[in-house]
Amino acid sequence: MNPQLLPLIELQTLDLRLMEIKDQQRKTPDLIQSAETPLKDAQQAFNQATGSVEVLVKERRDKERDLEAQEDHISKLKGRLTELKTNKEYQAHLFEIEMANKKKGEIEDQILLLMERIEKHQQEAKQAQTKSAEAERVFKQEKSRLEQLLADLSGELAQLEQKHREIAVKVDKASLERYRKLKAMRKDLAVVPVRNGNCSGCRLQLPPQLVAEVKRSDQLLTCSYCHRILYWEGDHADLAKVSPGSLDNAESDVQETV
Repeated sequence: MNPQLLPLIELQTLDLRLMEIKDQQRKTPDLIQSAETPLKDAQQAFNQATGSVEVLVKERRDKERDLEAQEDHISKLKGRLTELKTNKEYQAHLFEIEMANKKKGEIEDQILLLMERIEKHQQEAKQAQTKSAEAERVFKQEKSRLEQLLADLSGELAQLEQKHREIAVKVDKASLERYRKLKAMRKDLAVVPVRNGNCSGCRLQLPPQLVAEVKRSDQLLTCSYCHRILYWEGDHADLAKVSPGSLDNAESDVQETV
């Protein structure tokens, strides 16, 4: 195998992982924001429930003040009964007291209804508070996991970039420049195996002469159609020197992206 091929293949494996890491880093803030949505919804429901309770409690207090004023009014009406001189005045005053008592009863009914509504909304607020607390627990856990993932990715990124620099110096400038141009142009793989006489990048049948030349690996050869750099898939002994599983992942990406 051409001595430039193995470093290029390993560079490509590193580049694929670096792209994956950077993509995860870009997506993580959105994932954190998305994870916070249930918490915000739960907090909003709790705030609405407690707000409803506060409104109803204020309304009940207003009604209680109305009741107190009405009771005071009734007391004063009753106190004037002894001052009345005629039966007609007395009967008219009794009717006024009766109407005042009726109004008092209506206020008391309103207060009872408000108390029932307050109790119902307090129960809803309690349930909303429980859901909000659970949503906060889940969010904090997920946020912590994603932040740890970001930290791990940053550490891995630094290590891979260092390894990438170390390997890049092993490749001659012309081959490295060709690899980088192909990588930028193809947006996926620049180095691919010849498989069953086909370029595994574009899946097209290669001329037999080119396949034979790739198998000899005397120089860096490219696909006649997509211009990706080719290597012979049968070179298992040499390819095993690349980090375990890296080529399998790379070839799998070829199948997925082409």
